[in-house]
Amino acid sequence: MIQWEKLLWFTSYIIVSAGLSAFGAHKVKVLYTYWKHRKNRPQPLSRFTELPLITIQLPIFNEADVLGQLVNSISALDYPKDRLQIQFLDDSTDETTVACQRYVERMQQQGFEVEYRHRTNRQGFKAGALDAAMPTVKGEFICIFDADFQPESDYLNKTIHHFTDPQVGIVQARWGHNNRSFSLLTRLQAILLDGHLMLEQTSRSRQGEFCNFNGTAGLWRRRVIDEAGGWKHDTLTEDLDLSYRAQLLGWRFIYLNDVLVPAELPPDMDGFKSQQHRWTKGSVQVCKKVLGRVWRSDEPFMKKVEATAHLTSNFANLLTLCTLVLLYPVDFLPVNSWQKAVFIDLPVFLFATVAVIAFYLTAQGTQSRWGWLKTIPYIPLFMGLGIGMSINNGKAVIEALLGKESEFVRTPKYGVNSKAQASKKSFRYKAGKSLCLWIELALVGYFGHLLWLAIEKEQWGSLPFLALFLFGFLYVSLGSLLKRFSMDFFSTPPPPEQGPEEDTPEVVTA
Repeated sequence: MIQWEKLLWFTSYIIVSAGLSAFGAHKVKVLYTYWKHRKNRPQPLSRFTELPLITIQLPIFNEADVLGQLVNSISALDYPKDRLQIQFLDDSTDETTVACQRYVERMQQQGFEVEYRHRTNRQGFKAGALDAAMPTVKGEFICIFDADFQPESDYLNKTIHHFTDPQVGIVQARWGHNNRSFSLLTRLQAILLDGHLMLEQTSRSRQGEFCNFNGTAGLWRRRVIDEAGGWKHDTLTEDLDLSYRAQLLGWRFIYLNDVLVPAELPPDMDGFKSQQHRWTKGSVQVCKKVLGRVWRSDEPFMKKVEATAHLTSNFANLLTLCTLVLLYPVDFLPVNSWQKAVFIDLPVFLFATVAVIAFYLTAQGTQSRWGWLKTIPYIPLFMGLGIGMSINNGKAVIEALLGKESEFVRTPKYGVNSKAQASKKSFRYKAGKSLCLWIELALVGYFGHLLWLAIEKEQWGSLPFLALFLFGFLYVSLGSLLKRFSMDFFSTPPPPEQGPEEDTPEVVTA
């Protein structure tokens, strides 16, 4: 007699395992194409005999803690001042506005052409600010920097000459991490981001596949933005959306992994959650919006497959959520059955575990000789963090699939790179809070219970796996709890995050 509950469990387990293995197998593909093209550094077709006019756009919203370092970096760019236009796109609702105007005056006195635009309705959020500024853009090329980024003085000279190729529409530099060593959380974030920034972006760009503008530290040909339909705010990742629309028109994307622009990683758990929720939800929104266009296009089949893997990568969070249910300690197959070992355990171990570990170790090894070796102790913690974030990110995927709209919640920036700096600073900005915390706390109790049962039943093989889940949810939930208690009891209330929607934009042109 068929035991339907066992058949259902086993079928679900196979599907989830196959899905996780497929995402892991994609990491192997990225590693292969990276090593294949690792020495093929993009070179400019030629060099401009007369440097073109560049407009630098600085989208800002309540960034008082980091605005000064951004302005200092822009002022130090080694590019003729008469070939630059600077746009401050200020949506702030706090003292950042006053500071912005002060920096505008200072840069004008230094000989820069500066335009200051202040909106009070935040319509479209960052995408809306960029789009609203387009009518007064003078440059043939547009460079965008978020407020916490600090480009080196030679940044423009290293990037602009790639546009001598008339087919190049976007040039993107790699993000660095100013506060990588600030805490365990920032170290783990750096490992996560470097996999994308060092391997995926390099691999896709040099293979001629679809890449994504990372929202900052990059340049656009003005014509490309116009032809692709401009900045849209119907998704939370306007950069990914516009990137695909532009490349579907045939424009080339150049990624320079050796041009580094340092920025700030979220130093607290709530800030990290907020950022990941926005990126995850936005990517699924873009997937729904453009993936059909990709498959209807005349692009090569394998390029479409890679675009599908790229745009659906965050669905792995849903598969991780499914494992939370399937981990209930009931053995529907004998523990030592060869069927389970060959068809489930081995593929999952090779693709969903070994491949992922090799991927992130390689990303660190490509940046420094012994980077991979120094990263090994962090790998179990990194994987635990990924598991702990599955509730937050899984919620973002579900919201996107259901079409639930949400605001663009910007990640707070504090301008601190060490604990010594943090101890002397008053943190005025907070990230949003979510009910996910209480689910995470419940899962801490759940996996603590499973771990205890496994010990009682002497199922020693399952202990590392269960311990990883327990650590992940414990670390993520405690990070949020500790941050909230310290902010709620010892900090002043944050400034309002958004002005009234009925206000009309104020534009001041210098």
